[in-house]
Amino acid sequence: MAGGDFQDGQGSMLRRLCLPSPPRKPPVPRPVQVALRTLHIVAMGMLMGAIPYGGSSEALHPWILATVISGVLLLAIDLWKSCLFLVEGAGAGVLLKLVMLGLGNLFPESRLPWYLAAAAVASFGSHMPSAWRHFSFLEWRVMEIKPRR
Repeated sequence: MAGGDFQDGQGSMLRRLCLPSPPRKPPVPRPVQVALRTLHIVAMGMLMGAIPYGGSSEALHPWILATVISGVLLLAIDLWKSCLFLVEGAGAGVLLKLVMLGLGNLFPESRLPWYLAAAAVASFGSHMPSAWRHFSFLEWRVMEIKPRR
């Protein structure tokens, strides 16, 4: 087998895995996704409410875990559909939010402003118009928007 054949075979397999066409259906039903998002928002609210009042790391540990686990699962669901999510408006919002959360951890003295900014970006990202959510920075156009059921 020539090197190019192997590379093309691996490349197409990786492409099918990460960039399926059409995107895959979510691996969990919609009510599970709604429950995860609700848990994520509640846990995040508990953290952001406790930070200004000096909530201890030990007391916040369950909320930190709930926020991180629910957030990772929500991101995994979006990536399962297609990794193209990361180069669209919605994915860019998630990446920006993660950077802000990282900066909050890197600079604990200004954690609350970074976390508040991340919450604002997340809220905007969740409620922005479909054309913005599905705008592809790779193709510089709005990708197909499916009608609501």
